[in-house]
Amino acid sequence: MLKNPVPWPKGCRCAATFSWDMDADSIIHMAHPEDANTRVSTMSYLRYGPKIAVPRICDLFEKYKLKTTFFMPAWSMEEHPEAVERVLKGGHEIAHHGYMHELPNLNTRDREAYWTGRAVEVHKRMTGKSPIGYRAPWYNFSRNTLEILADLGFLYDSSLMGDDVPYLMRSRTGKELIEVSANWPTDDWPHYVHNFDLDYMMTIQPPRLAHEVYWSEFEAAYEYKGFFMTTWHPFVSGRPSRLRYVEKMIKDMLKMKQKVWITTHADIAKHVRKLIDTKKYKPSVHTIPYKDGRIPELAEDAQPLRG
Repeated sequence: MLKNPVPWPKGCRCAATFSWDMDADSIIHMAHPEDANTRVSTMSYLRYGPKIAVPRICDLFEKYKLKTTFFMPAWSMEEHPEAVERVLKGGHEIAHHGYMHELPNLNTRDREAYWTGRAVEVHKRMTGKSPIGYRAPWYNFSRNTLEILADLGFLYDSSLMGDDVPYLMRSRTGKELIEVSANWPTDDWPHYVHNFDLDYMMTIQPPRLAHEVYWSEFEAAYEYKGFFMTTWHPFVSGRPSRLRYVEKMIKDMLKMKQKVWITTHADIAKHVRKLIDTKKYKPSVHTIPYKDGRIPELAEDAQPLRG
C-alpha cells in the first residue's frame, strides 16, 4: 500500500516514535490572559503534566531502555525547570514548541521569528544546546515557519500531515526541513481532553478505546513497513489508567516478530536526512507555502459558489 517506505536501520520493519507536548499551564494563560490566575482547577490540571506525569513518563521509557521526545514551550521550561532536568537526566530529547504556545500562523513573519528565536535562547540556556526539532503549537505551522526554522539551523518539523512517512519540505528559496509527519488519530487530545476552560469537552471514554485507535494505526504502519508517531500530552496521557496502556503498547511492539525501531524524533529525522544525502532514499517533496492568498476561483468578484 505504501509506495515509498523508508528503509529503516538494522532491518527494522517499521519505526515508531512517541512524543509528548509539555504545554503545562502556558495554554491557559494564552486562552485567558486576563483571568487565568482565577482558573485554579484548570491550572492544576495542566501543571499535573510537568509536576507528576513527566517523571512518570521518563521512568516508563527508561524501564525499557528507550528514549522519547518532549516538545516544550520555552515559557513552560522556565516555569517548570525540574521537568526539564528530569528529561535531560534520562537522555530524552527536548524539542521546540513555541515560546508560550502562541499561534505562528496568526503572527507576522517578524513577530514569529522573534518568538521562535527567543525560545531557542531558552533552550540553549537550559539544555546547553539549540533544539533541532520543532512542532507548531496547535499544529498551526505558518507560511513563514519553514524558512524561519531553517535559518535557525533546525533539522525537522513535526506539525504537518502530508504523507504516511517522513518527507521533505522545501521552501521556494530552496531551504529544507525533514517533516516527521503527525496524524490526528494518534493525538490524545480528541480522545481524552475534557475541560470547560479549554473549550474542549470530549466524551469521557475508557483508555481501551483510545488504545484501539492507536494500535490500529501502528498495525498498519507495521504491515506496510511504515511509520508510527504519537502526539500525547503529559497532563492527558500521563495519568495512570492511560499510561498503563502506553506501557502495553511498548511491550507489544517489542514482542513483534520483526523488529520495530522505537526512537526519538531527532533520530528519525537524522536517519531520513542521511538517506537523502547519500541518495539511498528519495522522499516525497512538498513546496511550502502551497498557495498565495485567496485562490482565483474564490476572488471577491468571482461568481458566487453559494447563495
